[in-house]
Amino acid sequence: MNQPNYDFKRELGLLDGTMLVVGSMIGSGIFIVSADIVRQVGSAGWLTLIWVLTGMITVIAAVSYGELSAMFPNAGGQYVYLKESYNMLIAFLYGWSFFAVIQTGTIAAVGVAFSKFAAYLYEPLSDENILFAIGKFQLNAAQIVSIITIIFLTYLNSRGVKDSKMLQTVLTIIKILSLLGLIIFGFTLAAKADIWNANWNNAFELKSYNKDTHEWMSVAGKGLIAAISAAMVGSVFSSDAWNGVTFIAGEIKNPKRNVGLSLFLGTFIVSAIYVMANMMYLAVIPLQDIAFAKSDRVGVVASQNIFGDSGTIIIAVMIMISTFACNNGLIMAGARVYYTMAKDGLFFKQAAVLNHAGVPSWALWAQCVWASALCLTGKYGDLLDFVVIIVLIFYILTIYGIFILRKKRPDAERPYKAFGYPILPALYLIVATALSIGLLLTKFSTCGWGVLIMLLGIPVYYFTKPD
Repeated sequence: MNQPNYDFKRELGLLDGTMLVVGSMIGSGIFIVSADIVRQVGSAGWLTLIWVLTGMITVIAAVSYGELSAMFPNAGGQYVYLKESYNMLIAFLYGWSFFAVIQTGTIAAVGVAFSKFAAYLYEPLSDENILFAIGKFQLNAAQIVSIITIIFLTYLNSRGVKDSKMLQTVLTIIKILSLLGLIIFGFTLAAKADIWNANWNNAFELKSYNKDTHEWMSVAGKGLIAAISAAMVGSVFSSDAWNGVTFIAGEIKNPKRNVGLSLFLGTFIVSAIYVMANMMYLAVIPLQDIAFAKSDRVGVVASQNIFGDSGTIIIAVMIMISTFACNNGLIMAGARVYYTMAKDGLFFKQAAVLNHAGVPSWALWAQCVWASALCLTGKYGDLLDFVVIIVLIFYILTIYGIFILRKKRPDAERPYKAFGYPILPALYLIVATALSIGLLLTKFSTCGWGVLIMLLGIPVYYFTKPD
C-alpha cells in the first residue's frame, strides 16, 4: 500500500527565518570561547579583532548565500547549491559530513552544554554523577539529560513546524533580550575604569599562553598565523549554523526574498551582540581572569561580577534557554538535508517521506539516534576542531560556486545578487582559505581527522549511488 504523498507547508515568515538563524547561532559559545581566544592572542585588541573579523566574514558569507537561496528556493539549501554548482559527489560529501559530524556532532555538543549548566541548578544532573559503568564506558547524568532534550525536541519537530517555530521564536527573543540585558547591566553596574584601562594597555601586543611552561610568549612570523587560526576556531564555531534557514527554504513564505534577508539580519544581529558581549567582558573582568576562567566559563565570571552570588544561577538559566533554542533550530533544519539527499537516492529512502504534518519525521529520528550516540561517546569536546575545518571547506566551495554559476548559467534568474560581488565573496574565500590552511598546519592531529571523515565519503558514494 502506497504512503500518502505530503508536501512541505510554507508556514515560516521573515521573523521566523531570522529567529531560526539567530537561535541556531547563539548557543553556549559566546559564554565560553573567549577564554581560549585570550590564551591564544593575549590581548584585548586582538580578542576584539578576532570577533570583529569573524562577524565580518560570517555576514559576507550569509549575504553571498542570498544569491544562491534566491536561485534555488527549495529544501536542502547548501546541499542543493553544491549539487548545482559542482556535481552529485561534492554534494554527497557535504551531506555525508553533515550527518556524520557537522550537524549531529553540534547537536550533541549543544545538548551536553545544556545539561552541564542544568547541573548548576540541580547538582545530581552533572557529568560527575556516574549512573552506569562497564569497562572504560561510563554513563553519566549529563549525557542522559542531553539525550532526553534531543529526543523531546525531535518529537516536537516531528509534529510539524508550527509548534517548533513558535518555540524557536519565543526562546530566541528571550535569548536576545537576556544577552542585551547582561551587556547593559555589565556596563552600567559592574564596569570599572581601572579594569578597562588595564585590559587595553598594550592592546595589540600578540602573545600566547604556553600550557607546558605556564608562561606567556610573544608571537611573530609563522606563530602569528598559528595563533590567529587557533583563536578563530572558537569564534567561527560559535558563529556557525547560520545556514540552517537555507535547509528549510521549502517551508519559508516568499523564499526568494525572505531566506536571503533572514541570513543577513540574523548574522548581523548575532555578530553585533558577540562583539558587544566581549567589550562588556573587557569592562568587568581583568584579562587574566578571562583567560583562566574556571572551565572557560567567562560568562559565569561576568555574571557573578554583575549580580553577585545569584549571577551563577542567572547565567545558568540564560545558557539553558540559549542552548535549548539552539538545538531546536539545529534539529529542525538538519533533517531537511537528509530528506533532499534521499530524494536523490543518496540517503535512506525512508528519509524522503514527509509525514501528515509535512515534515521528514524519519530523517528527524535518524538524526536524533546518531546525535544521541555521539552524546554517549564523551568525545564531543574533540569534535570542535574537525567540525570547523569541514564547515570551512564547504563554505569555501559553496561561495566559489557563485563564481561558477555566474559563468555556467549567466542567464539564470537571480532575484537577488551577492552583495559586493566579486570583491566581498573573493575576500571571504581568501580569509577562509587562509584560516583552513592555518588550521591544517597547526592542528593536523584533529583537523586531519575532519578531512579524513569527509574523504571517507568518496568510496561510500560510489558504493551506494543509484545507477
